[in-house]
Amino acid sequence: MSTRQKRISRLNGLIIPALSILLTSYFAYHAQTGRYSIHAKKEMHEEALHLEFELADLKEERRALEKKVAQLTIGTLERDALDEAIRQRLGLVAENEFVILQTRN
Repeated sequence: MSTRQKRISRLNGLIIPALSILLTSYFAYHAQTGRYSIHAKKEMHEEALHLEFELADLKEERRALEKKVAQLTIGTLERDALDEAIRQRLGLVAENEFVILQTRN
């Protein structure tokens, strides 16, 4: 009959604490420098604030454009005034029309 005996080592008691320290330091490192770290969270908050201001500007611009469109509907302007405004903005002239250029002082 044979028996197996293990040699008692001082390092056996240090394996679990060493692995725990390595795992804890890994998570601590990534909490500071990772994709969702403390610093990245601050940058994301600043970007969200910037995007909120940009959204507010775009909403204001949209309201202004909707107001202009509402003014150009058939019920609010006569067709001649609407035609004149469109031609002036786009610079269009029909074939049978004459253009008189005026200089502004």
